[in-house]
Amino acid sequence: MRVLVLGAGGTGGYFGGRLAQAGADVTFLVRPARAVLLRERGLRIRSALGDADLAVPTTTAEALPALPPFDLVVLSCKAYDLESAVEAIAPAVGPSTGVLPILNGLLHYDRLDARFGRARVLGGLCFISATLGADGEVVHMGGPASITFGLREGNTDTGVLARLAAACAAADVDHLLAPDIARAQWIKFSFLAALAAGTCLMRSSVGDIVASEGGEAFMAALHGECLAVAAAEGQPVPDAEARTARGHLTRAGSPVTASMLRDLQAGAPVEALQIVGDMVHRARRAGLAAPRLQAAWIHLQAYQAARRTTDA
Repeated sequence: MRVLVLGAGGTGGYFGGRLAQAGADVTFLVRPARAVLLRERGLRIRSALGDADLAVPTTTAEALPALPPFDLVVLSCKAYDLESAVEAIAPAVGPSTGVLPILNGLLHYDRLDARFGRARVLGGLCFISATLGADGEVVHMGGPASITFGLREGNTDTGVLARLAAACAAADVDHLLAPDIARAQWIKFSFLAALAAGTCLMRSSVGDIVASEGGEAFMAALHGECLAVAAAEGQPVPDAEARTARGHLTRAGSPVTASMLRDLQAGAPVEALQIVGDMVHRARRAGLAAPRLQAAWIHLQAYQAARRTTDA
């Protein structure tokens, strides 16, 4: 199975690198400068789960049309880069290619379905905290490093996900071929939206928020708004998973923040629309009150407006 991974940053570099480390046929679609760095230094992974230094094949958007279509394209970009990513991978997508996005949120599926057809756009998500280090190495910052994938309604089952599961097993990558990928996606989306909204609005970790007067109740209520949206969308989060997520969102002393907060503090673009904004819009369409989500969404829009003014 030939796999193309868009990007060799924290997420794509880690999961694609682990597959390549185990002998899978993985090519990375990267920008020219990143391609030069990977050729010179290799793909370097630094992780408590094991370091790796790998020579990996790369291609660029300019060179990709000369290659035959791939069996699977893994899309690991930031959600706000979706449009450019769609155009970049298009030459790699043939009649039987599977497209597997592992982006945050759910908003990207409409665009991918429209461009490539729902039959081939598979369901996916991942849990990982990873970034690029100062010298271009992939730094896994601890915690889980897992990937989940499955067939969406309307998909054609070509067997590519079963082959991906086998490749993940060979690479000792924590993975799940989910029988109900929509449920898995909503479990993550409801948790992530609450985490991003809460930690970005308060500019603090979970532990600092819940240590504040009213903080624990605030985070619990914020999660409740997200769970109500999931139920309205026909994907109620099971009680056990909801309790687990609530525990993470209200854990005393927790240093956890959303990656969106780290991007915000760095003055970088954020996936505000694709996570918090999308959850607010879904709540509004369902006629649900979501005042805490709305406050976070306004806060993030104000940040983006200020950032545009500074850039101008």
